[in-house]
Amino acid sequence: MVKAKEEAGVAPLRIERVALHWRALAETLIPLALGEDEIDAPRFYERLRGVPGEAFARAGLEGALWDAHARTLGVPLRAALGARPRPVPSGLAVGIYDTVEELVERVGRYLAEGYRRVKIKIQPGWDVAPVEAVSAGFPGVPLMVDANAAYTLADAEVFRRLDAYGLMMFEQPLARSAHADSAELQRQLKTPICADESADSLADVEEIIRLGAARIVNIKIQRVGGLSEARLMLGRVRAAGLGCWLGTMPELGVASAQGLHLAALEGFDYPTDIEASARWFVDDLIEPQITIDREGFISPPPGAGTGYEVSREKVRAYAVDSSEFAR
Repeated sequence: MVKAKEEAGVAPLRIERVALHWRALAETLIPLALGEDEIDAPRFYERLRGVPGEAFARAGLEGALWDAHARTLGVPLRAALGARPRPVPSGLAVGIYDTVEELVERVGRYLAEGYRRVKIKIQPGWDVAPVEAVSAGFPGVPLMVDANAAYTLADAEVFRRLDAYGLMMFEQPLARSAHADSAELQRQLKTPICADESADSLADVEEIIRLGAARIVNIKIQRVGGLSEARLMLGRVRAAGLGCWLGTMPELGVASAQGLHLAALEGFDYPTDIEASARWFVDDLIEPQITIDREGFISPPPGAGTGYEVSREKVRAYAVDSSEFAR
């Protein structure tokens, strides 16, 4: 297992969840792929849709197939997905700290690396004060907050106070299923609400659009089950006139590299949560490592597929178990 760096307010990916994803791959998804006479990667998601649960596992398999498809065509993954080449803006995400002073110091340290916007986590009792401090300490830097569904409609006054700071968005202020309450909160605010955990599927997006529950949608490839599903959701969000951006889950550079290519599609309007490999990992599995330039952009290496290669030496060094599969 690759050693990850610790970040305040960020929950680690639990080992038991990893075991569930591995079981889904080994027992269901990989045999499904190996049983195909020929795999049409752009359409294989239709087969994956019939497999319930374990979206992370489905995303992992489909991402590998898309990368192999692009390499077979000899084109970058973004081209296979229908995107034009462009550098992807990277945004900084920071968690909850013991003091506001520590938060401000950490934000300043990372902004010096070039990130294009700041996202800070909030929760009841840790909301207006940190926003006020970061806004004052870094005027002009685009700022947003992520509530991770920690509030209810009864907390609307908190968001009315935050409304005065001109934030980019309030990410997932209410519970994932509280679409109607989110619509009511949005009617009271100038700042756009962004749907994150509540946008797990196309059906969720349709409900958000119908109710007016958000003005922006955060699409996460792993959460929705793969590149193809994410691309379909992007198309629906754009058609409805909503803003959209690409988020991340607890993931290695393999997944982040795929996200970089998807984020090149038209319609991803805001900086992503994809950050430099060194931000999260002591030693990521891909070569080269993901880096941002001084202007806060990430440009994938040239070449077919993602442009990044998995280091088999590192995989062998960090592996705790392995399996082989054949037709």
